Amino acid sequence: MTDSHGIIVQAMQAAFQQAGLNAPEHQAVCDIIGLSLTQAIRRLIVTDQSNKPALQQHIAEAYRQHYILLEDQVELFPHVRQTLERLRASGYWLGVVTGKSKAGLKRVLQRFDLNDLFYVLRTADCTHSKPHPAMVLECMQELGITAEQTCVVGDAVFDIQMAKAASVQALGVSFGVASSTELMQAGASHVVTDFSDLLNFFPHLQDASLSPTMADHT
Repeated sequence: MTDSHGIIVQAMQAAFQQAGLNAPEHQAVCDIIGLSLTQAIRRLIVTDQSNKPALQQHIAEAYRQHYILLEDQVELFPHVRQTLERLRASGYWLGVVTGKSKAGLKRVLQRFDLNDLFYVLRTADCTHSKPHPAMVLECMQELGITAEQTCVVGDAVFDIQMAKAASVQALGVSFGVASSTELMQAGASHVVTDFSDLLNFFPHLQDASLSPTMADHT
């Protein structure tokens, strides 16, 4: 939903430098977006100190500080609000599953006034990190819906892998951290280039007499 990849990279690079380590490359940081912060840092540490919890904690705290300083630069991608509102009005039950912390997600939802659009939320600090299916499975259980009634929309390979692990449908968006090719190879059924294009896959439920799910689209 948010165009935050640039500041994630900046904050992570600054955190590593603050810890006395070489800053990871831009693409290396993009490749871990979607994971929990702990897993992301563990993957990015390339020295023999990667198994030191104190170092990981130091980097994590520094990252949070740098990210909050940059957070006012984050914006919604085009057409996000309008599309989410249309989906809710069409009868779909929306949720968020994210590698962000609960506090970080709450700040995003409050800043962009999105709280009322979502029925369920799962963050990486309250359950397993992507690509583990727990986030999706827990949301399904909370809503009382099945895999056939569920679709994950994501911009990272980890999102699609999580969806496949949960045996649910997956749509990719091309304007995030992974390319269309990468998302399709991971198992996305389709990849859209604009957030509003998602509406092509979710017809009005009352008109289509469907339960909350992605419609067949060919």
